Amino acid sequence: MAPKAAVYPHIRTIHNDTVQDDYYWMIDYFKQGEKSQEVIDYLEKENTYTSSMLEDTANLQENLFQELKSRIKEKDESVPYYKNGYYYYSRTEEGNQYFKFCRKKGTLEAEEELLLDIDRLADGHAYYTAKGFSVSPDNRLLAFSVDTVSRREYTIYIKNLETGEIYPDQIRNTEGAAIWGNDNLTLFYTAKNPVTLLSEKIMRHILGSDPATDVLVYEEKDNTNYIAVGKSKNGKYIIINSEGTMSSEIWFLNADFPQTEFRVFQPRMQDILYSIVPLEDRFLILTNDEAINFRIMQCPLDQTERSNWQIFMDHRPDVLVSDIEEFKDFLAIAQRKNGLTQLAIYDLNTQQQHYLDFGEVAYTVYPAINVEYNSRKLRYGYTSLVTPSSVYEYDMGDQHKVLLKQQEVLGGYDQTAYITERLFATARDGVQVPISIVYKKGTKLDGTAPLLQYAYGSYGASMDPTFSSNRLSLLDRGFIYALTHIRGGEEMGRQWYEDGKMMRKMNTFYDFVDCGKYLIENHYCTSEHLYAQGGSAGGLLMGVVANIAPEQYHGIIAQVPFVDVVNTMLDDTIPLTTNEYDEWGNPNESEAYFYMKTYSPYENIEAKEYPNLLVTTGLHDSQVQYFEPAKWVAKLRATKTGDTVLLLKTDMDYGHGGASGRFDYLKEIALEYAFLFKLEGIVPSHTSEQ
Repeated sequence: MAPKAAVYPHIRTIHNDTVQDDYYWMIDYFKQGEKSQEVIDYLEKENTYTSSMLEDTANLQENLFQELKSRIKEKDESVPYYKNGYYYYSRTEEGNQYFKFCRKKGTLEAEEELLLDIDRLADGHAYYTAKGFSVSPDNRLLAFSVDTVSRREYTIYIKNLETGEIYPDQIRNTEGAAIWGNDNLTLFYTAKNPVTLLSEKIMRHILGSDPATDVLVYEEKDNTNYIAVGKSKNGKYIIINSEGTMSSEIWFLNADFPQTEFRVFQPRMQDILYSIVPLEDRFLILTNDEAINFRIMQCPLDQTERSNWQIFMDHRPDVLVSDIEEFKDFLAIAQRKNGLTQLAIYDLNTQQQHYLDFGEVAYTVYPAINVEYNSRKLRYGYTSLVTPSSVYEYDMGDQHKVLLKQQEVLGGYDQTAYITERLFATARDGVQVPISIVYKKGTKLDGTAPLLQYAYGSYGASMDPTFSSNRLSLLDRGFIYALTHIRGGEEMGRQWYEDGKMMRKMNTFYDFVDCGKYLIENHYCTSEHLYAQGGSAGGLLMGVVANIAPEQYHGIIAQVPFVDVVNTMLDDTIPLTTNEYDEWGNPNESEAYFYMKTYSPYENIEAKEYPNLLVTTGLHDSQVQYFEPAKWVAKLRATKTGDTVLLLKTDMDYGHGGASGRFDYLKEIALEYAFLFKLEGIVPSHTSEQ
């Protein structure tokens, strides 16, 4: 029998609006309240119920896990990149969950130096993530960061690469990145508020000193901004970036003198974003100042205020400029046009520009690891729904490209056996919304095939078409996969994002539903075979879709869903809340409150039949706290009608990103696929024969 959560009425009154929340108490584990154990007990009961309801898929899940894992090349190596006299790379070994971080001096034929053995370091930890590998300019020291809880609170460690010693300088509660000054003694890092987990301070650490004595070099007073510290590719500047949804500000100093004061590049301006790229003789500035899709400006190295900015590359209303990869003589400029990514190569000497050509209807291209400033070779990544992830090296001078590595799919993969399409659905307000589709040849397009519709639609994050070897387990069983590029992302330019946030957020949800309707009307599927999936802010999308179009979907997978929007945005002690005001609005203001209340999934549950639902979360999630999906499921259980399935799976060891190992996360995917296959009547024996 499904668990029934206890009811402890909690009254919320704001803007003369009173709401009773029967499950507010579930926040107690996060708040360390008196009902903390009751929260754990409830989550474990839900887990037990989910296991019992999917017990008949246990063999199917195991078979799927083995199938997914069998496509992964266990012994593998990344494409080496060159920096400051060394080639760096990571490699994985058969049977191990993690990796080794290595380097070779001068040539790839040199003897390997094993810098970090993450497999060994992770031993005994349920969760382990290491990142932020930063080698000192003299190549002697390695700074790296570790999270063993899955709340993205990293401890920075420093290793002597000559002696193997791990120094006693352990810097706790950071964002993870450690940036070296050119003196090989000074490190800069971002410190987090231990309660809200906001990045609030940039600190300076001197090697060998007590981290408790680290010096504050920058403090962010605006709690709607994120901050970070980095280093320019040419090695000349340490750069602090403070950015919110609507404005940004940059501070910088000469990396040769890391103990001097930072100075502001240009004080923050209302509704203006900017980032900088240092060149030999000037700064480039990527900004939306008088340019909604961004343009590139330039200024002298010693005159950085806005009054000194001059046009380098002007704004084009049909092209979003998203990134600049700088080299001594070239720029690689990432752009978006008609919903697709593209790379423009600009020669700083000749001032000539050309574009790379890719030849597919839907694809993704992006600058890869390019750490060497004095190079004319661009590394870029390329993938599509049918093309495995590939790394190319492109000589920007002679315009010649070489494929360095393509993801190997074990067991054989025939790209020609799959078809990808680019479609456009008309939303209810007349806007054309792109859809990227992939399916296996021979799949019937008469409405009988099952179809999984996916989207995100927030923060200007574009969901580009990429390859997934895991997805083959869907396609080979007759599923169609549809990636819908709805408003709230930036696929069609900055306005695409602006039209899917704040007081226009409903466009995001309507776009998704209207794309699903289009797929039904064009006989890709029927509502009996249409499924939806989304995570985090995409999980919010799933919650809204379940409320406003339950009859259109047979099943929904909501991963770590942000579904209790009003309550979360009212609580500024919850991690990341204040950073989100420019995305969703501040409900302390009545207009924002009443608007988000109209769509917040938790607020709008009704006594009606809902699609079959699988909801996943992590107890240690720092992005979307566990209590949001837990409350949502409890209220749905108590309110919905009909006999559709409602399942909640809480991972008691992990957080927002799920498992840390390269295989464990496949168990989560196997669970989700088994849920879909059970709804479709695809029996376990089918899987066993694959």
